Amino acid sequence: MSITPDIFLFISGIAALFLGGESLIKGASRLARGLGIHPIVIGLTVVGFGTSAPELVVCIIAALKGSSDIVLGNIVGSNIANIGLILGITALISPISVEMKLIKVEVLLMIVLSIALYAISWNLGLGRIEGVFLFGSLLIFTIYSYYGALRESNRVKQEYKEFIGDNSSILKQAAFIVIGLALLVVGARLIVDSAISIATAFGISEVVIGIAAVAIGTSLPEFATSTVAALRKENDIVVGNIIGSNIFNIGILGLVSVIRPVSVNPEFLKFEYPVMVLFAVLVLPIMKSGHRVSRPEGLFLLLLYTAFLFMLFVL
Repeated sequence: MSITPDIFLFISGIAALFLGGESLIKGASRLARGLGIHPIVIGLTVVGFGTSAPELVVCIIAALKGSSDIVLGNIVGSNIANIGLILGITALISPISVEMKLIKVEVLLMIVLSIALYAISWNLGLGRIEGVFLFGSLLIFTIYSYYGALRESNRVKQEYKEFIGDNSSILKQAAFIVIGLALLVVGARLIVDSAISIATAFGISEVVIGIAAVAIGTSLPEFATSTVAALRKENDIVVGNIIGSNIFNIGILGLVSVIRPVSVNPEFLKFEYPVMVLFAVLVLPIMKSGHRVSRPEGLFLLLLYTAFLFMLFVL
């Protein structure tokens, strides 16, 4: 049986996810701006959630279908790709200097949550109790970000104001949100169904297809947002988007686990989880070296991510 239709559906699903994520981010951020919410708060919360919306929808659909490997592959793979692939590429485009104070807290929280997720997964399942812990951590982080964002420097606030743009018609932005959500649902269904079919046809595990294909597809909104910000020299947005997205992704996994408990494949404990923690920890010394991600450091992250993908298929 030809798998060409499944590949076409997978690519179509990625396109729908990308367009849906972009539409949701644009509509939600400008609607929030129209309601009087400060741009930096929007950038750290609304945009953070919007870029992680594809992961959320894909994970919910995969969980309901009983595909736990795709759920975990999507989240773990996205967090690795955000740092290795996206931060690496954006640093190559333009070296990143960070001024935002919240970044320090975000990096530490990302590391703590990554280690915590690894630790609580050793019972080979994420139940509702673990889910409440992870999702609760996200809610606490969001509240902290809301108040912490308002204490940032005027330069950082202006950077986010220019990135978000001016508010416009509330009805128009609401339409963007509805269209974005619809595209996300359609795209997620296409990706999950076609990914399972492709994995079965090629004899590839759902773990690999989740990390190597689904995760990269759901990370496209983060890639688009970070690339645009890098080209504009809006460095705080680049790093804030990537680190914040990783925190949101772990919180999203918690929400999915509350909806339907997720089983953990022992393979994740041996390789994928340790790599996720490694990439999270690597950000700390990079950020401490003058709060700057240089081109050589970006190249190092990108090469490390390439090596990870190679080992994923070899091991």
